[in-house]
Formats: sequence, structure tokens, C-alpha cells
Amino acid sequence: MNIKYWLIIRDDSKRTFEVCGKESNDNAFTNRTYAMQRAGMNVTCMTPPVSGKMSSKEMIKFDGYALEVGLQERLMKQFLEITMRNSQAEWE
Repeated sequence: MNIKYWLIIRDDSKRTFEVCGKESNDNAFTNRTYAMQRAGMNVTCMTPPVSGKMSSKEMIKFDGYALEVGLQERLMKQFLEITMRNSQAEWE
């Protein structure tokens, strides 16, 4: 039985979140989030199972957090900038 999980990323600094989709394998998603955390970004991810209570992504809400469309893309750009900056510093 393949269980699907929602892929949710949260920017805890700006208190925003985005539901990125649903997958049966969340390894790549969680690994990217952990890499962002190791780079110093204040982000978290959640992968709750798709269920009756959360059958559509419009039903997913978090107290104190606002929905931000394009959050994952913004965070990936920020992560790339941090990574490039760190790699340049290592070469100098």
C-alpha cells in the first residue's frame, strides 16, 4: 500500500508556509530542508499523511502562519546564495 504524504515547508522567520504537493517518498524533500537548516536557515518541513481531515491542500492551515505561494522556490534561491557565498569564502 502506497501512502501519500503532504510536503509542507515553513519559513519560521517570516511565519509563512506552503503546501508543495504530495508524494509517497518524502526523502528528497526532507533532505533539502535539513540542508537548509545546516546552512543556517530557519525552516522546517512537515510530511503528514494525506487523510480524510487533510484531503485537499486548501484545508491545511497553521495558527500564526500565512500561506505564501512560491515559498519553496524563494527558499531554494536563498539556499543557493548561501551555498555559493560559503563556497567562495572557502576558495579565498
